[in-house]
Amino acid sequence: MAPSTGFSKWWGKDTGKGTPVVVTMENANYSLLEIDGTDAAFPPVDKDRGKNAKQVTWVLLLKAHRAVGCLAWLGNILWALLGTIKKRLIFGQGVTMENEKSVKGRLLFRVIQAFLVTALAFLAFEVVAHYKGWHYFQNHNLHIPQTLEIRGWLHTVYVAWLEFRANYIATAIQAVSNFCVALFLIQSADRLILCLGCFWIKYKKIKPRIEGDPFKSDDLEGSGCNYPMVLVQIPMCNEREVYEQSISAVCQLDWPKDRLLIQVLDDSDDEGIQWLIKGEVSKWSQRGVNIIYRHRLVRTGYKAGNLKSAMNCDYVKVYEFVAIFDADFQPNPDYLKQTIPHFKDNPELGLVQARWAFVNKDENLLTRLQNINLCFHFEVEQQVNGVFLNFFGFNGTAGVWRVKALEDSGGWLERTTVEDMDIAVRAHLNGWKFIFLNDVKVICEVPESFEAYRKQQHRWHSGPMHLFRLCLPAIIKSKISFWKKANLILLFFLLRKLILPFYSFTLFCIILPLTMFVPEAELPAWVICYVPVCMSFLSILPAPRSFPFIAPYLLFENTMSVTKFNAMISGLFQLGSSYEWVVTKKAGRSSESDLLAAAERESKAMSQPQLYRGASDSELSELNKLKEQETVPKPPVKKTNKIYRKELALAFLLLTAALRSLLSAQGVHFYYLLFQGVSFLLVGLDLIGEQMS
Repeated sequence: MAPSTGFSKWWGKDTGKGTPVVVTMENANYSLLEIDGTDAAFPPVDKDRGKNAKQVTWVLLLKAHRAVGCLAWLGNILWALLGTIKKRLIFGQGVTMENEKSVKGRLLFRVIQAFLVTALAFLAFEVVAHYKGWHYFQNHNLHIPQTLEIRGWLHTVYVAWLEFRANYIATAIQAVSNFCVALFLIQSADRLILCLGCFWIKYKKIKPRIEGDPFKSDDLEGSGCNYPMVLVQIPMCNEREVYEQSISAVCQLDWPKDRLLIQVLDDSDDEGIQWLIKGEVSKWSQRGVNIIYRHRLVRTGYKAGNLKSAMNCDYVKVYEFVAIFDADFQPNPDYLKQTIPHFKDNPELGLVQARWAFVNKDENLLTRLQNINLCFHFEVEQQVNGVFLNFFGFNGTAGVWRVKALEDSGGWLERTTVEDMDIAVRAHLNGWKFIFLNDVKVICEVPESFEAYRKQQHRWHSGPMHLFRLCLPAIIKSKISFWKKANLILLFFLLRKLILPFYSFTLFCIILPLTMFVPEAELPAWVICYVPVCMSFLSILPAPRSFPFIAPYLLFENTMSVTKFNAMISGLFQLGSSYEWVVTKKAGRSSESDLLAAAERESKAMSQPQLYRGASDSELSELNKLKEQETVPKPPVKKTNKIYRKELALAFLLLTAALRSLLSAQGVHFYYLLFQGVSFLLVGLDLIGEQMS
C-alpha cells in the first residue's frame, strides 16, 4: 500500500535548511522521497529531559569522590613532608650538615636565627593579644588606651610595644622597604628593556651573517690555505664522567687536520682518571688527530692557571684562534665552520660566543628551573648585549677567541674565580668587539643536584663582585666612551650582579616577614604578587615549554637569593669563600639522538683511511690495565642528603610570618609566605634535585 499523498507533502515540505536528498527504492509502488535536512525528520531531544534524581546523585557523588581524592593526595604529601622533617631534623638519618667554612656564613645564620626567635616571640605575644580582644593591629588608626584605661600589666606592655613599634621600628623598616622596592623597580625595568630588545631582534631578524664562502680559494693547487690555524683547548679536572664524550666530539670537528691542534688540559689529581684521559687521547692520536695531553705539575690558579700555562707553549704562537670547551661540552662537527668565518674581514672582532643547549634539562625539577634561567640569559641578555653593545660576559666555554685579543688584554689572570668575565672586561676596555651566535648551540649538561648547583651559583656570584673591586679603577681610567663605562659599572656589575641578589634577599626574605609583625610598615600587593609574576612571565618566554613551572620558578629564585646574597657579600668584601673553586659535579648524560649521531660520526671516522702513529709498549700495557679495571664492577656509591641550616631557618621564619598574617587576614601575603616558606623547607631538607654521592 502506497503512503498517502498528504503525509508525503507534510514530510517533504520546504523548511529552508539543508540540501534535498533523493532516495530511490527498488521494487516499490512509490518512486521517490524528498528530505530537506535532518532537523525536520529528527527534532532535537532535550538532553536534560532524561535525567532523574538518581543520576544527579551519582554525579554529585563522583564530584565529591574527586574532591576527597584531591584532599587525600594533599594530605599524603603533607604527611610525607612531616615524616621527612622528623627523620632528617630530629633523628638525622642519612644526612650531613652543611659545612659553614667562613665567618660570614656563620654570621648570616645567626642573624636569621635571631630573626626567627624574635618572630616566634612576637607571634606568641600577638596570639595572646588576639584572644584577649586587643585588636589594635587590625586598624592602625585605632585609639590606644591611656593609663587610666589600662587593665593589667600585660595590657600595659602590649600598648607600650604598639607605641614603640609605630614610632621607631616601623619607620626604619618602611625606609629600607622603599629603598628595596625602588631597586626592584629599576631591575624590573632593565629586564623589560632587555625583553623589548629581544623582540626587536626577532621582529627585524637581526643576526650576524657570513657573506659568501669564506673558505673558497682561487688557487686550485693550494687547497686548505683559507682555513686559519685553530687551537682547541679542553680544560678539565677529575672529570671521570664526561672526559670521553667531550674529547670524542672535539676530535670529530670538521676542519683540516693539519690546521687544527687539540690540547687536553688535565688538572686531575687522581692518577686513575689521568690514565683514562691519556688512553682516550692516545686512541684519537692513533687515528691521525693532532691532539696533545698536558698535565701541570704545579696546579695553581684553577682554570685560569691551566689555560695560562697552555698558552705559554711555544707552538701556540702559530695559531690565530683558540676555541675553549669545558669537559662536558660536545660541539657539533661544523662548529668551527659556523664561528671562525665571522672573524674574516673584521679585525676588531675578538670573541665569538655560541649558545649552550642542555641534554638533561628535563631530568628533574631543578634542571627544568635552571633551563628557564639559562635560556633567558643566552637568548635575551647575551643576544641583546651582543647586537646593541658588541659586549657581553664570556661564558668561559663554547667560544672562540682571537689569540691577539687575548694577548692584548693581558692573557688569563689567576686573580678571580671568574676568569672568563675577567678577560672579557679587559678585552672590552681595549676596544675589542664580541659577537653572540644564538643559532649555534653546543650540547652540555646542568647540575642535577642542589649541592652542585649551589656551589656553582656561589662561584658565579662571588667572583663578579671580587672582579668589580679589582676592575673599577681600570674602568674609570680606560679610554672607552662614557656610556660604555656607565654600562659596565651601573648595569653589568652593580644592577645585575649586586643589586639583584641584595633586594631579592632583603625584600622578600627579611622585610616581608617583618611587616607581618610590624603592620605599620606595609608592602603593597603589587610588590609581592603582580610585578614578580610579570617578571617571571618575561623570564620564561625564551623557554615556552616551561610555562607550567612559572610558580615554582618564582619561588625557587627567591629561595636561591640566600646563596646569591651570601656569595655577593663574600666577593665584595673578599671573605674566605670568595676564592673557593669547587668543580661542578656532572652526570655524563647524553640523549639518545646524541649517542646515535656520535656513533655514526665515529664509525665514519674509523672507516676513512687514517694516519696511524705508533704507541710504546708501556702505553699499551697501561691501556690494557685500564680496560681490565673498567670491566671490574664497582660497589654502589651511597648517596646522602644535606641539611642547609640558613634555608631551614628562613623556612620557619616565613611560616611563622604566615601564621601571623592569618590574624590580620592579609590574603595575598599569607599565600605568598606560606608557599615561599614551603619552598625554603624543601630546599633546606635537600628535597629538590638528585642527591650527591
